[in-house]
Order: sequence, then C-alpha cells, then structure tokens
Amino acid sequence: MRAILWFCLLLLLPAGMASADGLPDLGELERSGLSLPAERRLGEKIMAEIRRDPDYVHDAEIADYIDRLGQKLASHVEGARSGFEFFVVRDPMLNAFALPGGFVGVHTGLILATRSESELAGVLAHEISHVTQSHLARMFGAQSQAQLASLLSLAVALLAARSNPDVALGAAVAGQAAGIQRQLNYSRDFEREADRFGLDLMERAGFDTRGMASFFQRMLQFGRLYENNAPAYLRTHPLTTERLTDMENRIAQRPYRQVPDSVEFGLVRAKIRAYQATPGDAVADFAAQLKSGKYAREADVRFGLAHALLRDGRLAAAEEELAVLRRLKLESPLIESLAAQIRLQRKDTDGAIRILQEAARRFPNARALTYALIEAKLGAGLAAQARDAVAIARRELALTPGDARLYALEAKAHAALGEHLREHRAQAEAYLAEGRLDEAIMQLELARQAGDGDFYEQSEVDARLRELRQRKMELQRNERGKDPF
Repeated sequence: MRAILWFCLLLLLPAGMASADGLPDLGELERSGLSLPAERRLGEKIMAEIRRDPDYVHDAEIADYIDRLGQKLASHVEGARSGFEFFVVRDPMLNAFALPGGFVGVHTGLILATRSESELAGVLAHEISHVTQSHLARMFGAQSQAQLASLLSLAVALLAARSNPDVALGAAVAGQAAGIQRQLNYSRDFEREADRFGLDLMERAGFDTRGMASFFQRMLQFGRLYENNAPAYLRTHPLTTERLTDMENRIAQRPYRQVPDSVEFGLVRAKIRAYQATPGDAVADFAAQLKSGKYAREADVRFGLAHALLRDGRLAAAEEELAVLRRLKLESPLIESLAAQIRLQRKDTDGAIRILQEAARRFPNARALTYALIEAKLGAGLAAQARDAVAIARRELALTPGDARLYALEAKAHAALGEHLREHRAQAEAYLAEGRLDEAIMQLELARQAGDGDFYEQSEVDARLRELRQRKMELQRNERGKDPF
C-alpha cells in the first residue's frame, strides 16, 4: 500500500516544476487544460485501484468516522467546490494526502499519532485546502497531457508490481518512479496557503485552531530527532520553522476556544489499535494500560480491549468489558455495534438485529449501524429479513444517494431473494458510485439477460444502459482529443 500511496503523491506533483515565486491566479486552472470533471475522473481512476488494495480500510465504523469528520469541515468550504470523499489506509506511517477530484486519504498511523480531534481535523483541513485552492490542478498545469497519461500508466505498473512475483519488473517500475522522487513536495507557497485556508476552515467548523499548530510542531520535533527517518507527511509537505511561526501568529490573533473531543475520536483510535497487532498482543497491550492507569479515558481502553478479546474468541471476557462500558454510561453507536457483534459471535442473530434496530433509531446518522443491520438481516437467511434489508437500503439511498456500500448491500439482498435483474442493477449503481463505468455497464448487460424482471424494470435497465454507454462514448471522444481522463 505504501507503494500505491507513494505513487499517488508522485502523480499529483509535476515532474519539472520549479519553486514558485508566487501563486498563479485561479484562471490557470482553465488554461492548464485539466477541467474539474477531468480532475475528478483522474481521481476516480486512482481510487478504483486503491479500493482493491487489502490495506484500504473497509471497516464501516472507522471509514464512517473519518468521513463525517472530513465532511464537517468540507461543509464550511466557501464557494461551489463540493464532492469530497475521505478514506483511511491501514499503514503505520504518519501520512495523509489529497488526490485529484477531492479524494482525501489518511493513514491509521497518523490518526493514532494525533492527541486530540482538533489535531486530526487540522490535518484534514490542510488537505482540503490543497484541493479548494486548486493546488493539484495548478501543478498539473506544468505538465503536458502526454506526461499525465504516462504517469497514469506508471500507476497501473506500480499497482501490478506489488503482487507480481517478477521482482525485476517491480524494481524497474520503482526505478522509473525514483527518477522524479525529488518532485514530491508541495511548494512552500502552496503549503502556507493551505495553512491559512485550513485554519479558517477549522475555525468555521468549530474546532480548536491550536490543534493544527500543536500537531505540526510535534511532527517538526520528531523530524529533527530522526532526520533520516522523518515522517512521510513532512517529506511531501515540507514544514519549516518560519511556516510554523506564521501559523502560530495567526492562531494568536484568534479567540481562544477549547473544544472537547467527540466520544468517537477515542473509540475509533482504540479500535484501530485493537486490530493492528495479533489478537493476543492487543489484549496484553490494553490489559497493561488498564493495570498501569496510563490512559486518557478508561472507556477507550475498555472498548479496545473488548474488540481485542472478540478477535481472540474470548466472548465471555468481551461481554464483561461491554458491561463495564454500559456502567460508564458511554453513549455511542460504536458501543451498540460492539454489543451486536458479540451477539453475532454467539450465533444470536435475532438478538443482534434487535440491538441494531434500537441503535439505528437512537443514532439515525450512524451509517455503520445501517450497514450492520442490513448484513445481520441477510445473515438470518430468511426471505422476510432479506426483503427488510432491501427496504432499508432503498430508504437510506433516498436520503444519501450515491452510497456505493448501500447499493452493494441491496444487490446482495436481491441475490438472496433470487431477483437477478435487480441484483445486477443495484450492483451497477455500486460500481458507478465508485467511478467504475465499464463494470457498471457490464452489470446492466447482465441485468438485461436475467429474464426475471417485468416490462417496466427491463425498460428502466435499457434506458440506464443507453445512458452509460453514451457517457462512455463521450469519454472516449475526450480521450482521442486533448483530455486523456
């Protein structure tokens, strides 16, 4: 995964860009030949590969948390920029990055390194600002379309080399990439601008702006202590004492605001820790923390220990930790999800469904609970529960259209009911939401061949298929022209 992310950063930055004396105006974006739709398509191509990697974090609770935190910041972006997507990569390296089209990724290592939610929000706000200020597109302006297409080909080679037994191929690809490794830095002007806009964004979203400065200060100190092994984030986002001083001066001019962390911040970090080591090691680590009393909040340690015990198959001990969490009166959808997971491990599907249904009523905005409820109903193996799963998925899609996971779950429910046209149609929408146009078209073709839909459903599939084929033809025309993405 590090190779993929290293490439993604490589792809974003120009092969021949000199240090800028000043920032070009936004008109450069149009003159660069890389429009916002083209930038989005490029980002989708990269994301299609990242999502296939085993280090991409599919865990709904972790993904949901980082996306909600990012969306809280993105909702305060001024102007028309929208469509941000936030995701997590399982990697101990301290890193975060922005991709073309508004995709923002963060490593689990960086999440664990933050000491407050405002610190984590500061990193996301900084990355969001690289996107809103068009730093990626403005840097693309220094490259020809041929260079961009060549870099995209290098992306595919790097991804293939990860699992290819031919070491020579991997070495050759790495050698090509190493030739432009020196260009992996944002310019200092871009970094200062991302700092400034990021601080404004944090303040509008209600976070403590000191979080950005405190995290970067700690990163800078770490980089000085381990100069030859500086955090990856510092290598791609050069940090200087001058820049940090400027950041602190700006913060000093703002009103003091102390912002408590959300309950989920500590629980998500505990869950990441519970799954990054072997089950036995994770149990020992959390037990040692409880014994020593060296923790910020007992509930976080108990939650992490419960998950580690669950992984280790020690259900009774996990239930004991859950009981302690109940006594601590911690209100969170993650606690209810943990209770449901324990019930499922006990083969008590009905009990898990009851817990998740009640939790979904209490926490209507927790998408991870909805996903878990649908999965539990499908796990019951009953037609009535599968029909309920379809109803839940459709109801939620009406509220949050474009949710690829919900479409995939709907497809799974239709498959359980033997409704193949509907299955392939829903799966097509799941692929389309992820930018996988060819796979979406293939699913619609399978839906046409299913033969189990009525006249109206068949007509809707035909219409959708014509629409997507037309979209593909337009993209192909663009590829033959000046826009390769």
